[in-house]
Amino acid sequence: MGLLPMDITLLPPSDDRIFKLLLTSPEGKPALIDLISATLRRSVTDVVVRNNELPNKDANEKAERLDVNCRLDDGTQADLEMQASRIQEDADSKHKNIKGKSIYYLCDLHSSQPSKGLRRYDKLAQTYQVTFCSYTVFPNLPDYVNSFSMRHDTNNELLSDAIHVIYVELSKLGEIIKKSIADMTDLEKWALFLQYANIPEYREIVNKVIQSKEALQMAGSLLMSVSKDEREQAVYRSRRMYQTDMQSNIATAEDRGEERGIQIGEQRGEQRKAFAMARNMIAEGEPIEKITRYTGLTREEAENLNV
Repeated sequence: MGLLPMDITLLPPSDDRIFKLLLTSPEGKPALIDLISATLRRSVTDVVVRNNELPNKDANEKAERLDVNCRLDDGTQADLEMQASRIQEDADSKHKNIKGKSIYYLCDLHSSQPSKGLRRYDKLAQTYQVTFCSYTVFPNLPDYVNSFSMRHDTNNELLSDAIHVIYVELSKLGEIIKKSIADMTDLEKWALFLQYANIPEYREIVNKVIQSKEALQMAGSLLMSVSKDEREQAVYRSRRMYQTDMQSNIATAEDRGEERGIQIGEQRGEQRKAFAMARNMIAEGEPIEKITRYTGLTREEAENLNV
């Protein structure tokens, strides 16, 4: 039934590579259809995955695209991405980078539709960019799902429903996990599976969630299969090590930058004191030789102050 044994170590489905492996394997198609239906809140009967290839050589290459690009039965386009690690952002914590990334993917996918024979732009297929995120992007919005479309700034009138950006924040499931299984929506069940399936202390509740849906039973079986694959275990460890090393290198560079900044600040402070003392000595008519001896300035620096 795809239930997860209590004593098995599982790879996290919230890892972007594992996420793609689960959803793009041939046997995982029913699970993908169910997840898309739950996320878009519409019945989907068929899905064609358009970028199923995974890199098989360089496990450290994080520039690879690990999204799931799909065309649905009615022509709608949907791109699903798992944002496993926190994307590098500016200090203002407004997550402009990940938002910009989602918009870029969305516009790129929407504009990539064939133009040959196109007579009306309003006949283009709808396009969805869906980001499952393991951290909080919208701290001021309480819902774990936030959907955006093109609307008027003041009266909220819809300009077009051609493009949509959806964020599913897996970090906001604290209240949802307390609900009874019968009261959970399909997307809530998927979110709990993606966030907690590999964490032993949540295994019991995750198994209840899995037991309630055939598509999740399939996803559970696939997760166990992937987790037992020695090559995938090695790839996962290698990618985690690479990301950890990158984070460590960035932190080290930042620390060195801070230390260097402190050193420069101290040097400039001492230099300002020396210039101030030199100006006072010049005003009192002290000779250049005495000024350089007492302040540590060069003769040229002291003479320039006297100009």
